[in-house]
Amino acid sequence: MDKVVGSAARAVADIGDGASLAVGGFGLCGNPMELITALHERGSSGLRVVSNNCGVDDWGLGILLADRRISRMTSSYVGENKEFARQFLSGELEVELTPQGTLAERLRAGGVGIPAFYTATGVGTQVADGGLPWRYAADGSVALASPAKPTAAFDGRTYVLETAITTDFALVHAARGDRHGNLVFHSSARNFNPLCAMAGRVTIAEVEQLVEPGELDPDEIHLPGIFVQRVVHVGPHVEKRIEKLTVRRPDGADAGHPEA
Repeated sequence: MDKVVGSAARAVADIGDGASLAVGGFGLCGNPMELITALHERGSSGLRVVSNNCGVDDWGLGILLADRRISRMTSSYVGENKEFARQFLSGELEVELTPQGTLAERLRAGGVGIPAFYTATGVGTQVADGGLPWRYAADGSVALASPAKPTAAFDGRTYVLETAITTDFALVHAARGDRHGNLVFHSSARNFNPLCAMAGRVTIAEVEQLVEPGELDPDEIHLPGIFVQRVVHVGPHVEKRIEKLTVRRPDGADAGHPEA
């Protein structure tokens, strides 16, 4: 039952070329940076990644993207990464854009064994009708587009069928965890982490605080250890970044306002 692995490098050692990954985080909040860095150092390429976004140009999943380690992304928001846009538009990266709530439910469904589900989100758009560019050709034409999805009517309303997501591995970050893999997340850093953890066949969790089994109150556990196969203790001083810093002067004026 002791799932603790001695280092991030050892934890990701079997993630090879072409592996599929579900990676927690929202923007740069809750990113499993120690695991991402270890995977970057390992050198794996051709990775097929499912994550809300792809970090920024020099942080988060962006460090894998910058070195051409990612071949496909399934995401809901990618607006903070210029290199992502460049690779996608030049045909170097395949991208499946998915509505955020749908992405969350696809991950959860994969974790609990539901193969597919119906949702109203995307009905009447290319999400359901097909035709969303997944990969561009070098000349700017669409080389691969999304297929049309089945629809059905329930109580007079049309819904589109979305399939579940499961991946070879999942990488997540938690504030606390025990040796059995039970995890507690801090505030908004919970975001996609539990859902990604559920979707991975082998889930690796980096934790800031490692405790012994029984020290976590069962009522405060956000993700039970059944979904986690490996735990890495990274300590409380891991670097955490945000995309945009907004501050306010002591007098209450916005520091960035020209009249302040």
